[in-house]
Amino acid sequence: MQEAATPNSQLPPIPGKRYFTIGEVSDLCGVKTHVLRYWEQEFPSLKPMKRRGNRRYYQREDVLLIRQIRALLYEQGYTISGARQKLLEDSHNPPPAQFSPETAVANGQDVAPIVQELERILSILRH
Repeated sequence: MQEAATPNSQLPPIPGKRYFTIGEVSDLCGVKTHVLRYWEQEFPSLKPMKRRGNRRYYQREDVLLIRQIRALLYEQGYTISGARQKLLEDSHNPPPAQFSPETAVANGQDVAPIVQELERILSILRH
């Protein structure tokens, strides 16, 4: 029996590190390491750095891309080729920049400073 995939919104926040090992990315994205290696073959835009011993080092952008691929496949029901096409289309037509706390938290961003600043502004406006 297959276990239901955890939604991206319930994945752990992405730490403020520059590089991540394949094991760390596996934990951060809820995807097994062999699946990450397979996705590297299927998605040309997923290219982690490789260092000595062919070790993979992923950057934050890679982790975000993996979460996007994961959502397309596991949450939205895309096939591998459909997800590849969707990513290609999205790269040609990027959506307008828009902030949402849910997206920021899901991407591992700390929104506490923004909330504090908004509360400070609100208190000023109330007086």
